[in-house]
Amino acid sequence: MTGVAGSSKARATRVGLLDAAREVFCAAGYADANIVDIADLAGASVGSLYHHFSAKSDLFLTLYNDYQKRQQHRSAKAFKTAMAAGEDNALELFIAGARAYLEGCWQERRLARLFLSGGGPPGFDLATRESRREWLRANSVLVEGYPRPLSDMLVMVLTAISTEAGREVAAASSKAKAHRMIDEVLELMGRLYPAE
Repeated sequence: MTGVAGSSKARATRVGLLDAAREVFCAAGYADANIVDIADLAGASVGSLYHHFSAKSDLFLTLYNDYQKRQQHRSAKAFKTAMAAGEDNALELFIAGARAYLEGCWQERRLARLFLSGGGPPGFDLATRESRREWLRANSVLVEGYPRPLSDMLVMVLTAISTEAGREVAAASSKAKAHRMIDEVLELMGRLYPAE
């Protein structure tokens, strides 16, 4: 099969494999996930899986990177919306982005629990640290140039709080509890940088 139909089928197979991997990883964890189970759930062959992904770790990291992009998009959109509404307090802008991130942890709680639990392939800790560094750089840039900018250290602390809170929000027993936790952690963040 060649041309558009072939590339369309390849894209569909890839998406199906990622969907199946998400289900298997969330149910079994990374270590106990089985490539055969992923391929079977996707209705694909193991050979097809290896055509699209080099290893089980590649599937996991692709899911993680996609999740991180969605989280970053949520945060950036919330930040821009707050700015467009006239907010010019750097901390309030950061908190708007943090709220979107934490709500994303609840919305995608199965993936958030998977990725924030500390499991994953060898080198995953390094990948998550690098992702947090990128997040810090992005957050630092977003709040530069304001009359009362956030220090690099405060941005680091707020980002660490957001990450840890995300783990707890994803594990909440109900949406109401998750939202209470989000409100509480954001209120606590606000105390770290009181108004002048």
